[in-house]
Formats: sequence, C-alpha cells, structure tokens
Amino acid sequence: MTSASVTLPVPVAAPRREASGARLIEFLLVGGATLVLFPLAWLLRRAVGLDASELAIGFLTFHAASVINDPHFAVTYLLFYRDARRRAFDGALPPAQRARTVVAGLLVPLALLAWAAFALSTGSARAMGFMIQLMFLLVGWHYVKQGFGVLTVLSARRGFRFSPLERRVILAHCFAAWAYAWASPADPGRELEEKGVVYTSIAHPPALEPIAGAAFALSALALCWALARRWRADRRLPPLSPLAGFLITVWLWTVYSSLDRLMMYVIPALHSVQYLYFVWLLKRNEARDAEGPPLFGRPTSLRLGLLAASAVGLGWVVLRGAPALLDGALVLSASGDETMAGLGPTPYLAAIYVFVNIHHYFMDNVIWRRENPETRYLLRQDGEDG
Repeated sequence: MTSASVTLPVPVAAPRREASGARLIEFLLVGGATLVLFPLAWLLRRAVGLDASELAIGFLTFHAASVINDPHFAVTYLLFYRDARRRAFDGALPPAQRARTVVAGLLVPLALLAWAAFALSTGSARAMGFMIQLMFLLVGWHYVKQGFGVLTVLSARRGFRFSPLERRVILAHCFAAWAYAWASPADPGRELEEKGVVYTSIAHPPALEPIAGAAFALSALALCWALARRWRADRRLPPLSPLAGFLITVWLWTVYSSLDRLMMYVIPALHSVQYLYFVWLLKRNEARDAEGPPLFGRPTSLRLGLLAASAVGLGWVVLRGAPALLDGALVLSASGDETMAGLGPTPYLAAIYVFVNIHHYFMDNVIWRRENPETRYLLRQDGEDG
C-alpha cells in the first residue's frame, strides 16, 4: 500500500452497454418488434402455408391475449378509477380535465350500458352493429393518439421537445392517418361479423377514400417539412425509438394494418405491449417515490407485481369469465328464445368486448393528458429523486 494518490480508470463500458441494452428493449417494446415480426411472418407463411400459419398465429394470439391484451384494458380501469372522485372534483385541476374525467368515468359508461342493454333486450343486430362500428371508428383515433404520446413523451425523456407548431403538424398527421384508415378501403355497405354478431356496415361515400388519402399524403409531407426544418435549425431529429414507435404505430398499425394477414392478429398485442410499457414507466416511478421517505411504502417490485396480477385477474373476469358465464346462462340455456337469435351465440361477449374497448379509449384520453399531474412520473429518469 502507498499513500500516493492513484487515478483509477472509470469503468464506462458496462454502463454504456446497459444503456444500449435498455434502449434496444425500449425500441422493441414501443413498436420496433414489428420490423422483426414482419419478415418472420413471411417466413412462416412460406414454410407451412397461409392456412396453417394463420391457424397457429390465431391460436397463439388468442391465448396470449389473457396476459397481454386483456390486462392492457383492465389496467386502464385500475388507473382511472383509483381516486377518480378527487380528480373529478379537485379545484386545483383544470376545469376541462375535471370535465373529461366526469364524461369518461360516468357519462360514457352509462351511455354505452344503455346502448348495449337496448341491443341485448331487443335482440337488435342493427343496434349492436352501430356500436361495433363506433368501436372501429374510434380505434384508429386511439392508436394514433397513443403513437403521438410515444413520440412526445419518450423524446422529452431524452431532452428533445417539440415546438407548438411541430406538435400541431404531428397531430395533423395523426388525425389524417386516422381518417384515411377508416375511409380505406371504400365501403359500399357490407355484411360483416364481429364476435358472432352479423351486421351491415354504414356505406362510405365513394369520394371519401381519395379525399382522406390526399389529406394523409399532404400531412406526411408536412411532417417531413417539420422534421427537416428542425434539422436545419438545431441539427437534431427526434430520438430513434420514439420516432420509430410513432411511425410504426401510424403507418403499420393504423393505416396499413392489413398489409400482412398474419400481422393483423399480432398488431393488437403489439399495441398492448406499447401501452403496458408506459404503464410500467408511470407506476414504477410513482412506486419509487412512495417507497422512499417520507412515506416508506411497500417495495416497488411488490406494488408493480400486485398491479400486474390485478390487471391479469380483472382482464380475465371482464373479458373471459363474465361473458362466458352470461352467454352460457342466459343464451345457451334459452336456445328456444327468438329474441336474441339475431345476435348470434355470444351476444354478451360482443356487448362487453365493445363496451370495454370504447370505454378504454375515453379513459385513456384522460389518464395520459399533460393536465393529469400523475403523468409527471413519465418524465422521471432512473436515479432521479422525487
């Protein structure tokens, strides 16, 4: 030993590798896995044929939904209704945010419940069909808004913030994509089936698809202009993961979701994984705050584990157990009743599935807004104190 001071080498390689690994995982979770799965789907189809591959992927995604898709719906209820009364009436919150909470938490579910009850009590496939079509109309809005959140939040976590003009351009591209996805392909009014309910879709005007397509193309040019303008001004572009997640969400999951037949089964799961990643960011950072002083709450891992278990359990009850019980008890046991014959063998599954989807879209629009104080946890970096 010697008393002379020695400069020790700083081990930077390991932290850099860890950071690179974390960013790769984030890239895959927020949408990048899509770029891997597309060629794998093509190889599977070439190897065993379309029918066999579709059967395998359909089987896999159906059962995987119990731990991916269904919990992604269920956790929204756990997030939204926790302390919802305070958030609806807390004068410290913006009035618009409180109004959204009341609408999404009370008025929307009551309206959907009345709608579904009418369709079920009258056996109206037409009424249930309108509800299903509302779900398909809003799902594009939900997807592109989530893509917008991926881009803006993850970019902000890396120190990249968008100007008000850039945000408007990005949102314009999102909404144009939503419109084009809904308008394409042109629909003259077809007979469709969803969860056993056979209904006739609302016809789209013939000019709607080309108009929406032109708007989408123009919005894409505007987006390119905004990014080029930012590059000229700052020599910076949004980080790769947020930008890729956004473009994949808008282009491959929303507008061109039917590009590959096998991927159509997988995209809802990828969307759910993307959503659950943000839930994990939010609740992990919140739990870390509560774990330390002055609260000294339960360990972060325990809180996250309980949330995950609750979401899986609630998802199974709401989207699997309850529909099967109701359809078995009220439909199959009354097979001679003609009232619900027009709704197929699983009308309660259809009603609950559509109810949960639409309600999820509205709750999600409240939870993840900047006006919600809890979203500050999304921007918390590892190692930061509360």
